[in-house]
Amino acid sequence: MSTGPGADSAPAPTSTHESTAGGTFSSLKIRNYRLFATGAVISNTGTWMSRITQDWLVLSLTGSATAVGITTALQFLPMLVFGLYGGVIADRLPKRQILLVSQALLGLCGIALAVLTLTGVVEVWHVYLVAFLLGMVTVVDNPARQSFVSEMVGPAQLRNAVSLNSANFQSARLIGPAVAGVLITTVGSGWAFLLNGLSFLAPLVGLLMMRTNELHASVTVPRAKGQLREGLRYVRGRPELVWPIVLVGFVGTFGFNFPIWLTAFADEIFDGGAGMYSFFNILMAAGSLAGALLSARRRSSRLRMLVLAGTAFGLLEIAASLSPSVWLFSLLLVPIGMLGLTTNITANTSVQMAADPEMRGRVMSLYMMVFAGGTPVGAPIVGWISDTYGARVGFAAGGAISVIAALCVGFALARVGGLRLKVDLRPGRPHVRFVPREQLATAA
Repeated sequence: MSTGPGADSAPAPTSTHESTAGGTFSSLKIRNYRLFATGAVISNTGTWMSRITQDWLVLSLTGSATAVGITTALQFLPMLVFGLYGGVIADRLPKRQILLVSQALLGLCGIALAVLTLTGVVEVWHVYLVAFLLGMVTVVDNPARQSFVSEMVGPAQLRNAVSLNSANFQSARLIGPAVAGVLITTVGSGWAFLLNGLSFLAPLVGLLMMRTNELHASVTVPRAKGQLREGLRYVRGRPELVWPIVLVGFVGTFGFNFPIWLTAFADEIFDGGAGMYSFFNILMAAGSLAGALLSARRRSSRLRMLVLAGTAFGLLEIAASLSPSVWLFSLLLVPIGMLGLTTNITANTSVQMAADPEMRGRVMSLYMMVFAGGTPVGAPIVGWISDTYGARVGFAAGGAISVIAALCVGFALARVGGLRLKVDLRPGRPHVRFVPREQLATAA
């Protein structure tokens, strides 16, 4: 990883490489991962159906973007409060066993919301409660699932598998909203929730069919006092972990509140309905899928890519917020999705590769805590801004914060890596790039 062009010779905090052999879909040659990916695409499709339906149901019940923000916040609040404890559990217990329990519980939550909706008794507080329960299960499911990938594929294929996981998720995001839009307008929201609950049978079957003797050796940490503090100290002392986590924290908290913005733009700015909201999500998913597949082809994780993608992501959000027409807004959603996924995948892979196996669960729980757990902080704020000053201002604010965070992290990483910004106006030379301090001294 490096922080800018010409920075490959920087010290360890800014450069890590790992090879990925076999092309874009190389991880799928591994049977256990193939089972995992097949189950995931089915459950992810159900999850996206449920998310779109949930947001639209809350908006229909309340007419408020703030209420949508509260629902999103409640789903991610447990990650913010208990996320680090989930990482401790993931490091202590076999991750496959954790996932068997957590995936079953996620399915039951979907079925519960389906029953409430189909019987006609659903109220907004029911949606709030189910969202919170989903968040509680995710506290343990997320770090276990993230760190289980390395057990299925090993370090050589980790980047490829992480990228394909994201491609899997975004493929489902293309299908789920489209199906949700059809179900909402034809048979009602309850059936979308029911299909989501049943979709979790697929990952459960996949986990049960895995050949455990083909899994890479896992490291489980015996129960002991101070393991949470140990994980925090471990991350704090390693800049290659701290700064990517800081950046995804700001981007996740303020730049990824799309349920709020897209519902508001579809309903208020462009006078559309559930179909337009689904269309917006499909466009973002298409861009995200492209970003994930491009990341799967990349042979290394570079922090300069993280910084550049984060900066461009925020700038495009600002541009989208100013779009005068629905077609320009729609067009910008594709690269926004692509750059958002590139930022997330680069940070995720960099952090996983830099973390020791016995600490990976705790490190990834911290990563997910600041990325997803920041939503309870950002979503109500962004929802309030959108309600008070308009969706355009809310969207632009999220983009501006993402840009500032990416630039600050970029300069912090450059400083850690002993890099300086060099401006060269000679023809045929890179005009602006990061170079080692020693190179600047020699040139002087």
